[in-house]
Amino acid sequence: MKKNSLVFIILFLFVSVLFRASVHAKEKPNVIFIMADDVGYEALGCYGGESYPTVHLNALAKSGIQAMHCYSMPVCHPTRVAFLSGKYPRHVGSPKWGSFPVGLEKQTIAHVMKEAGYMTVVTGKWQLALLKDDPRQPHRMGFDEYCVFGWHEGPRYYEPMIYENGVVNRDANKEFGPNVYREYLESFISKSVKKEKPFFAFYSMSLCHDVTDDLSQPVPVSPSGKYLTYAEMVSEMDRQIGLLMRYLEKRGLRDNTMLVFTTDNGTPKQVVSYPEGDKLIRSPVFSKYNGKSIQGGKGNLDDTGTRVPLIVSWPSVITPGSRTDAMIDMTDFFATSVELSKVKSIYAIDGLSFMPALMGKEPKRTWAYSERKGRWWVRDQYFKLYDDGKFVEVSDSEFGMEFEIKSNRSAKQQAAFKKLQKAQHRMASH
Repeated sequence: MKKNSLVFIILFLFVSVLFRASVHAKEKPNVIFIMADDVGYEALGCYGGESYPTVHLNALAKSGIQAMHCYSMPVCHPTRVAFLSGKYPRHVGSPKWGSFPVGLEKQTIAHVMKEAGYMTVVTGKWQLALLKDDPRQPHRMGFDEYCVFGWHEGPRYYEPMIYENGVVNRDANKEFGPNVYREYLESFISKSVKKEKPFFAFYSMSLCHDVTDDLSQPVPVSPSGKYLTYAEMVSEMDRQIGLLMRYLEKRGLRDNTMLVFTTDNGTPKQVVSYPEGDKLIRSPVFSKYNGKSIQGGKGNLDDTGTRVPLIVSWPSVITPGSRTDAMIDMTDFFATSVELSKVKSIYAIDGLSFMPALMGKEPKRTWAYSERKGRWWVRDQYFKLYDDGKFVEVSDSEFGMEFEIKSNRSAKQQAAFKKLQKAQHRMASH
């Protein structure tokens, strides 16, 4: 009797532990935010792009939800400031290129997730400091570990210069950078699984930005004798994401991992093709989108520079193959993480969680925001109001085209103008 009772107690305790672990996992899903570099809305096949074979990203979209109205800043640095802080750059002093507000270092998306019990990591592109001068910055900003290339210090692809937790990894110089960043992420995930802790990863991809940097000599070329073309970079980006998805599936982590893919700005107008002595020769980038050839618009405040893909896959929660027209901008990832982690954040942010939109419910945001060099706009799905009062309709058929509306507004246009005018006043009075 005593033996049976002991067996029963052991089994009960074992089942209880498993149950608590299961509940904990559901309450604390793993989170991977993938932010590709210089990839516009028109580049992905699942959004209508016809130039590049993005088979793994297309599959990711089929497994989850596509947001059709996600907007970034026109260039990379302010997008990352907004993503990490949950605030628009103009609301935090418009940080200079390659920096992050010191006063916000303890108030980042990574710190929120750490507070919620997550292990945190960033791999790929950092861009918020020269790490030779400030190797502790990613740690101060809430990342337990990091593996990033030396932005404006060395190459990112071939013979890369890579910092790992404050130290240059000399062995990585023999590897292909994108492999190193992904493999480091996978090893970090393995460690978190062993420690039975959820993980939060910011996979800030080097792809598909070209090789430009501030070195006196051009960086190493690919085995072909040239740099990767934009098409080759998109293909490699897709391959790396496919490998990560396969890793998660093999480890049995896909169901309880919220895998998010987005990008930091539109497709570049041109990329570096090959070195000619000390000069870098550039080639224009045109992509075919819904039957039309479109030049990349990185740096523009129109859709070619700011409309970006957003795919969210979470098999145990999100309905596969769905889409949402909810308005989303780069500050919203912070707010979404707060809701997802169930931690009470005391930080005042501009972002709104897009979790309701993922569940097919009414979204919280009704307008999005973007800025560059003192100019900015607020917009909804069809109309946009610039800071100087210019009111435009955004073309649905001609990607990147805007048509100014000066007078004789329809009822729909007037209603949109009033809504955006209120949003503009709110932004201007901040």
